[in-house]
Amino acid sequence: MTGPRLIYTGNVIVDIVMSVDAVPEAGGDVIASHSQITAGGGYNVMVAAQRDGLHVLYAGQYGTGPFGDVVRAALESSGFDLAQTGIDTVDSGYCVALVDASAERTFVTSVGAESRLDRADLDRIAVSDDDIVYVSGYGLAHPRNAVALVGWLEDLPSNVVVITDPSPLIADLDETVLARVLERTDVLSANAREARIATGADDLAAAAIHLAPRIRNNGAVLVRDGARGCWLTAASTADAPVLIDGFPVDAVDTNGAGDAHGGVLAAALARGVALADAVVRANAAAALAVTKRGPATAPTSSEIDALLAGRSPTHS
Repeated sequence: MTGPRLIYTGNVIVDIVMSVDAVPEAGGDVIASHSQITAGGGYNVMVAAQRDGLHVLYAGQYGTGPFGDVVRAALESSGFDLAQTGIDTVDSGYCVALVDASAERTFVTSVGAESRLDRADLDRIAVSDDDIVYVSGYGLAHPRNAVALVGWLEDLPSNVVVITDPSPLIADLDETVLARVLERTDVLSANAREARIATGADDLAAAAIHLAPRIRNNGAVLVRDGARGCWLTAASTADAPVLIDGFPVDAVDTNGAGDAHGGVLAAALARGVALADAVVRANAAAALAVTKRGPATAPTSSEIDALLAGRSPTHS
C-alpha cells in the first residue's frame, strides 16, 4: 500500500451505549430507551478517516474474551491494517456510555488489554513521511502505553504530522507525559471542556492562545466549541484565534462527534487540504455524526460533500 495513512495509537474497546432521559442520581436507576453494544473508542476515529478516503493502520493492542471478540470482529471486517496480533491472556476493556435527552454523553470505562502497549509493539510500524499519527489521551492515560508512546513519538521523522486529542481524561494525565507529547504535536484538537481544564480559561479563544505555545512550532490549536464550530489558532503567529462556524443540525447523540471531527480532519490534511478548509470539512462531518444514534456514525465523503455544497460556513 502506497500513499498516506492514518496511524492510530489510541484504544479500541467495546462501547455499551444506552439512551436515557437523564443520568440517575446516586443510588437511583433508570430504564434505557435504546441500547447497543459495539466496537468503539478509537475505532470511531479510524472509521471516520476511512470513510473520507484515508487508509488506516491501527497501532494499538486488543485482547481475547467476550469484549475482545467484539473488537477483533470489528477490526477484521474494517479493512484497517493491524500492527498487533492481540493479547491472548486478557480481555479488551469496555465503556458504558449514557446518552441523555440533551444528547450529552457520560462515560464509565473498564480497562483491559488496550492498556498494554509496549515500545516494541510500536517499533513494528514503518512510518513514512506522509503518514499522519493520531494520539489520544485515552491511550496516554495508561502508564505503560504512555511510556512507550512518548519515546516513540520523539523518535518519529520530523516531517510526520502528529495530531493529538487529549480526551476527557486530560485532568488525569501525567503532566510530564502530556508536555512531552504536546512538544511533538503539530495539531492539537481539544473540546471546550478539555481546553478549559488544560488552561483554566473560560473563554475558548483565550484557551486556544494559552495552548498554542505548548505545541510544535508552526503547529495549530483547534478548540471544538460544539455546535458553534471550532476555534483555530496557529502556534507561530500572534494572530487572534478564528472561529470556523459549525453546521446547525438537530442533534440526537453527541457520542462520537469529536471522533468524526478528528478522523475527517486527518483525512483532509493527508490529501493536502489547507488547515482552515480541513476544519470546515471536519465541522461538517461532526454535524452529520450527531444526527444519528451510536458512536461510529461518521458520514461518508459524499455525505460531507453534499452538506458542504449546500452551505459554506463563514469564518468569523
